[in-house]
Amino acid sequence: MNISTRIFVLGVLNALICLICFLLLDYFGAFSIDPDYLFLSTFACFVTGFLILYYFYFVDVTHSINALEEKIRSRFLTNEIPRKQNQLEELDGISSLEERVDFLIETREKEVAQFENLDSYRKEYLGNVSHELKTPVFNIQGYIDTLLNGGLEDNTINLDYLKRAEKSIDRLINIIDDLETITQLESGGLDLDMDDFDMAILCKEIYSSLELLAAKRNIKLELARKYDKPILVHADKFRIRQVLVNLITNSIKYGKDNGSTIVELNYLNDDLVIDISDNGDGIDEKHLPRIFERFYRIDKGRSREQGGTGLGLAIVKHIIEAHGKSIKVDSRQGKGTKFTFSLSAAD
Repeated sequence: MNISTRIFVLGVLNALICLICFLLLDYFGAFSIDPDYLFLSTFACFVTGFLILYYFYFVDVTHSINALEEKIRSRFLTNEIPRKQNQLEELDGISSLEERVDFLIETREKEVAQFENLDSYRKEYLGNVSHELKTPVFNIQGYIDTLLNGGLEDNTINLDYLKRAEKSIDRLINIIDDLETITQLESGGLDLDMDDFDMAILCKEIYSSLELLAAKRNIKLELARKYDKPILVHADKFRIRQVLVNLITNSIKYGKDNGSTIVELNYLNDDLVIDISDNGDGIDEKHLPRIFERFYRIDKGRSREQGGTGLGLAIVKHIIEAHGKSIKVDSRQGKGTKFTFSLSAAD
């Protein structure tokens, strides 16, 4: 109901009340009312009431409402897209103000929920970083203390402890490098070196470098087809190598013995779709929504034994998104896992 309709209804109600009062006075004999006079009086009450209400609404109420609405818009909705308004359409200040207030309430509730999630995520993230860094540091400290307290002269343990300390140092460096990489990716401070290259050749090179790791578990590294012709994409070759190495290494580490890892390349319109699948144990459905979070681990003990930093998939996701694309994972327990992402095909 727009403004004029509301005021018209109020004017009619006012006239009806006056009419009822006149009829009651006539009924109880207070004075006799001529029908013509009754009609004119009722009409006069309607017009007078309508004009008073209209004037009061527009001069007083509407002015205050519009001022408040403008104050809200200029303070909280500076980026609002201007509304298209028919010049003949009547503006309803109350409805418009109500819309803005509802919008502000909804926005505020979303912000509060987001801040709560961010605060929880920040605490979890800081706890994870602290834990990941403390583990190799404490290991190094323990090995060095043992060596300093007589272990250095013991030939049965000195070389072994030095190698263990070196391994913990390498792990510490990997964590710091991954943290630096993901910080650059999230802040937009990492420039991509875009170029055209053959994705099939890159996959074959990575397979060659990971053959020994796969052979330890008798896992076959396969391509879905021979790919004798060039499969060209336009991307940052170094970063895409990181993505492929991470995904293929994960499939080897967490796949099953005597299993297989398959890379499949397919053109789709102007994109190249890359599938990396294995026939391992798969991932429980409850873990899938969080699989790309920093430091999120499905099996924490096993992940640390394998030497992972817990940042690999988060880095993968950010690299793909930096290319303006996305990555997804499909997995069923006992059926294996498949990661799928796309890149722009070269012209």
